[in-house]
Amino acid sequence: MAVEVKEISPSDQVARNDCFRVRFEVFVKEQHVPEAEEIDEYDDTAWHFAAYEDDQPIGTGRLRFLDGYGKVERICVLASHRHTGAGKLIMDAIEQKAQQEGAEKMKLHAQTTAAGFYEKLSYDVTSGEFMDAGIPHVEMKKQLS
Repeated sequence: MAVEVKEISPSDQVARNDCFRVRFEVFVKEQHVPEAEEIDEYDDTAWHFAAYEDDQPIGTGRLRFLDGYGKVERICVLASHRHTGAGKLIMDAIEQKAQQEGAEKMKLHAQTTAAGFYEKLSYDVTSGEFMDAGIPHVEMKKQLS
């Protein structure tokens, strides 16, 4: 069945819970990010995006606006659905929303193991390696057309 990505407003707590379940599975259980660090104060104001297959959440991401950038955060896809295109669909939806809101450029903090995925989406590494939640990351940016 096809994957569908839904834009979730900050006020839709029920749909946001789908995002939180996927994030818990990937970041907390799989990558051992402390649960206290995974849900933060920005979740209440960010736009969330959830990828669904057969009405089941399989991936997620969120978008905030910061310093003139659309800031991509918390991108993840369940292990069983990686390499299916779900991550790209989530990123496409986030970038489309950012453009609708007037953003001309994007940035994100990518786990170094995922930097290649973002490079395929035209993001460029703009920092050295740094640690976040015990995982090596790099900052990446992209100019929207």
